[in-house]
Amino acid sequence: MSSLSRRDPTSHGRFNLEQQRKRAKELLKAARGDEPAALARILQQIPPREAPLKLTDAQLVIARECGFPSWPKLKAHIESLDASRRLLNECGDRDMATLHIRCGSDIEHTLRTAGFKGDFLEFSDPFCIGPLQDLPPKELMRLRARFLAEVSGMTERDALARLRKGYGPLDQLERYERVVLWFEHDSYDQLILAYVLHRLHANPPRGRIELVAVESVPGVERFIGIGQLAPDLLAWLWRQRRPIEAPLLELGTRAWQALTAESPEALQALADTGTPALPMMGRALARHLLERPGADIGLGLTERLTLEIVRDHGPLPVSKAFSYLMREYEPLPYLGDLMFWWLLQPLIAEPESLLAISDIHQEWPHRQLALTERGRAVLHGRSNLTAGRGSTAAVPSLNH
Repeated sequence: MSSLSRRDPTSHGRFNLEQQRKRAKELLKAARGDEPAALARILQQIPPREAPLKLTDAQLVIARECGFPSWPKLKAHIESLDASRRLLNECGDRDMATLHIRCGSDIEHTLRTAGFKGDFLEFSDPFCIGPLQDLPPKELMRLRARFLAEVSGMTERDALARLRKGYGPLDQLERYERVVLWFEHDSYDQLILAYVLHRLHANPPRGRIELVAVESVPGVERFIGIGQLAPDLLAWLWRQRRPIEAPLLELGTRAWQALTAESPEALQALADTGTPALPMMGRALARHLLERPGADIGLGLTERLTLEIVRDHGPLPVSKAFSYLMREYEPLPYLGDLMFWWLLQPLIAEPESLLAISDIHQEWPHRQLALTERGRAVLHGRSNLTAGRGSTAAVPSLNH
C-alpha cells in the first residue's frame, strides 16, 4: 500500500504515530505539487479555501481517513494503545489465575502474542442455528450434537466430543480467581454469551467474572469481530473490561429462557426492552428474530440477502457471495462461512430451488450460484414460501 493510500476499512486497528506523521507530510508535499489524487483527498475532508495548505490540514485529512474527527483524537488513541501495551507487559493477567472464554479460537494465538498468560476456553456451539431447548448440559449437548452431525458431516460421536470440550469446563472453574469473557456484538456471540452467563448465574464461580464486550473500535470502519484485531488492540480492550454483576447474569438467564421458548414472543419482548444491562445483546436478539421467515415472501433475512447478492452480482462462487454478505449486505455480520453454506441448503434444495448451483464435484466455496426463475419470483414478491415450506436441518434456532 502506498503512503498516499486510504486505510483498509477492515483494518486490524493498530496505528503507528510516526507513520501517520510521515503520511501527513507526504500528503502535504503531493498537494503542494498539485497532484490530482492528493488534492481530491484533501477536498473530501476540507472545504476549498484561498489560504495555503499547512501540515495541520494534512494531519486532519489523515486523521479523518483513519476514522477520527481530529488529529489530536488520533494521537490520543495511539498513545492509549501504547500505554495499554506497556501495562500489559508489566502485569497483564498474571496477577490472578485467569481463564479467558471466547466463542471461537480466533484470538487464542493473538492473546499469547499480546502477552496474556491465562488459560483459554473455546465455547463455540453455534446457537444461532439449529434447535435449542432449556435442558441440562448433557441433554443439550446430545440435542446439539445430533444437529451438528446432520449439517456438518461429522459423526454424532465426534460432534459430541467437540461440544464436551466447551461445555465441560464451565463446571470446573473453582481454581480460577478471574474468568474473563471476550464477546462482540453479533448474534453468534451474544447467543453464546447468554448461555454462558446463564450457566454462571446458576453456578457462580468463586472468582470474579469480567466482560470484554465490543461493538466498535476506533479507526476500524467495518468492525466484524475481535479476531480481526491486532495484539495491541487486545491489550487496549483488556483495560476496558468490566465486572459482571447480578443484572447481567440475570439477563443471560432471561435471554436463554426466551431463546428456548416455544414461540418468539418472549424473545421479541426481551429485545424490545433494549436490555439495559448490555444493550448490544438486545440488538443481537432483534437481528436474530429477523431470521424467522417473513410473512411477505417466506424468507429469513440471510436468505433474502443471499438472493439479492446473487441477483446483483451473480452468477458467482459461494465464497464470493459470502464475502459480499459480510462486507456489504449484512447489517450485523454473524455467520461463519460454513454456517453460511448450511443456511444455503434450503435455497438450493430441489425440486423447486431458489438458487441453482454448479458442479457437485467442486469444493463448495468454488461452486457457482445463480438465481432461478422461482428465486427471482420469490424475491420480487410474485411467490411466497411460507405455506408448505419443508423443514430443513439448517434452520435458525428460533424455528423449532
